Amino acid sequence: MKKNFSRAAVGQCSLFRGIGEEELERLLVCMEGKEKKCRKQELLLMEDEPADHIGIVLEGCVQVVEEDVWGNRGILEQIEAGGLYGAAFACAGIERSPVNVVAVTDSWILRIKIEKVMGVCSKACACHQQAIRNLVHLLAGKNVALSKKLQHISQRSTREKLLAYLADEAKKTGGKEFTIPFNRQELADYLCVDRSAMSTELWKLKREGIIGFQKNKFRLL
Repeated sequence: MKKNFSRAAVGQCSLFRGIGEEELERLLVCMEGKEKKCRKQELLLMEDEPADHIGIVLEGCVQVVEEDVWGNRGILEQIEAGGLYGAAFACAGIERSPVNVVAVTDSWILRIKIEKVMGVCSKACACHQQAIRNLVHLLAGKNVALSKKLQHISQRSTREKLLAYLADEAKKTGGKEFTIPFNRQELADYLCVDRSAMSTELWKLKREGIIGFQKNKFRLL
């Protein structure tokens, strides 16, 4: 590994939860993972490229985005360190990626061919079985998150989309003050709305005493 990430750091990744350090060492050799350093705004996976691997974010942050033929951009998911991308497409046998994956910050990625994850070797190690169970759990979680996003963007107006999203972010933290992971343009892309219209609604909500905000820090009033 080029940066010599500690196995403890790799072990914090969701895919390897519940796997001991010695077992993880053997598993990483078996899976033949390859590390890649990525610069901010670098494309990690391009639309129509082979979707035959998963990417584990060891450090940094990436976004899964899609663009239509007119260039309109939508953020499907933001993935922080410890998360992974590409698993759903690879597991579903989709040959070509329908989305782009871009680094939001300088990042380190561990790429593993899906066949190395799903195809248990002749030793049938318990740790490999645990990794597969973790993957199923992660895919289920991503499905829940996608359903939640659909609830947000299915609201009729930009105002309702904002309120639905902000209410859910508050629930995540268990309080009325929270920080969202997006800047204004990214939030507009995530909610599939026009940025200027969204900014107008945010200021209306602030003037009406419904929310307060400073950059990406919000407060429900």
